[in-house]
Amino acid sequence: MRKFEASFESLYQAGCADWFRDAKFGIWSHWGPQSVPMYGDWYARNMYIEETPQYLYHIRRYGHPSKFGYKDICALWKAENFDPDKLMELYYNAGARYFVAQAMHHDHFFNYPSKLNRMNSMLVGPQKDICGLWKQAANRYDLPFGLSEHLGASFSWWRNNKGHDEYGPYKGVPYDGNDPKWRDFYHDNGCHGIKDKDSFFPWYTNHKHFRRYWLEAMKELIDMFAPELLYTDGVLPFGEHWTGDVKEDTDSIDYSYGLEAVAHLYNTSAERHGKNCAVYTQKGNRPEIYKVGVLDIEKSQLPGISPDPWHTDTCIGNWFYDVRDPYKRPGHIIEKLVDVISKNATMLLNILQKPDGTIDDEAKYILSELTSWFAVCAEGVYATRPWKIADEGVTKAVIKGFHEEETLWTPMDFRFVQKKNIVYAFMMAPQYSGTAVIRSFNEGEVIKNVRLLGVGNVEYEYHFGVLAVKLPDKLPTKYANCLAVELT
Repeated sequence: MRKFEASFESLYQAGCADWFRDAKFGIWSHWGPQSVPMYGDWYARNMYIEETPQYLYHIRRYGHPSKFGYKDICALWKAENFDPDKLMELYYNAGARYFVAQAMHHDHFFNYPSKLNRMNSMLVGPQKDICGLWKQAANRYDLPFGLSEHLGASFSWWRNNKGHDEYGPYKGVPYDGNDPKWRDFYHDNGCHGIKDKDSFFPWYTNHKHFRRYWLEAMKELIDMFAPELLYTDGVLPFGEHWTGDVKEDTDSIDYSYGLEAVAHLYNTSAERHGKNCAVYTQKGNRPEIYKVGVLDIEKSQLPGISPDPWHTDTCIGNWFYDVRDPYKRPGHIIEKLVDVISKNATMLLNILQKPDGTIDDEAKYILSELTSWFAVCAEGVYATRPWKIADEGVTKAVIKGFHEEETLWTPMDFRFVQKKNIVYAFMMAPQYSGTAVIRSFNEGEVIKNVRLLGVGNVEYEYHFGVLAVKLPDKLPTKYANCLAVELT
């Protein structure tokens, strides 16, 4: 068995595992100590930036970060009601065919018993192997198990913990990130300075020691869990730095660490299965980078069919539990899923957890609606591939980077996928009666039968490439319904 080398040319040969292309929909536990305040994403960073909402919340609830810092938030995380088996049952029933757990976020807290980092969930807070418990639960449902790593950006992202207030009763008092006893956790990252507190650029550091540490952590993670998917929150480390308006420091770009981690992931999988079955996702959008694995597009998507399988990730609300944020409606989630699978993608959805490990009633409602929808439309989702075109109709999903909007679909809007000789046409707008008209077939294509998933055979007429399907007065689901058009 040929081993993968830590080079672009070698890793290009890995391809994309069939399980990933077939799964289409996964659920993510983007969860850790930052859920404790229930005040949203990037809490560990923003609590050290004076005047931000999370800083103000922190000093009024917990105290000033010179006295009560993020290390103390970590100690409060208990996950006392965490029941991964119960949650996995909900997730599987709601259509998930792979599961991803967060290994660590930018906060440098590891959700497993690491030998490299004393701030981990076995020694601090829950005193549980969170990732290990998730993997056991996923295995019971035969779900491919993935891990997300957000460590690469941590060194520069968290430089604000070295600061102090500029005014007020604690003006000039150093935050607890300056304490030498906690420098291993908060990083020895003074080289990045804290002049521009609001900027999180550069995303990646050129600090060689940290880059080696990142690679050691990735190898530890892979050796412990042999994940079928590894997600990097950024470009393949340590590539483009996402410097915004700042000039790219091209001299410090070094992909060797990332390439070595991906090669280790693939070789570990090949040793277990006889061939590589692991998937690596990262966010660099240049083919020469993302073809070492799969392109991930966070909270956005592509305008049309990609020849290469790709991945999108989104969440029902904020990335960490946030009492302020509304949740997406189930229809929005379903419509996005249908839209992206028509373009050769797989979608990962973060279900928010409270600090005790439970999910709230709103999340349960979303899952129940997904469960009902998949019970009707699963045939048109799993193991499908793009058709000759992705869509029909004038309405397109809004693509604005990290901005997701609900789309106002019309009865003329369809999204297509195929499986063998069946074309699945999803009707994007609710249609409670009347006729569905599809104009995307060729005159030479012969239609053998048409079914409405959840109902069965339906009447249709087909002339000159135009298919007209008579719909029942009541459709099987209140979300995107699906026609299965069988060709001879």
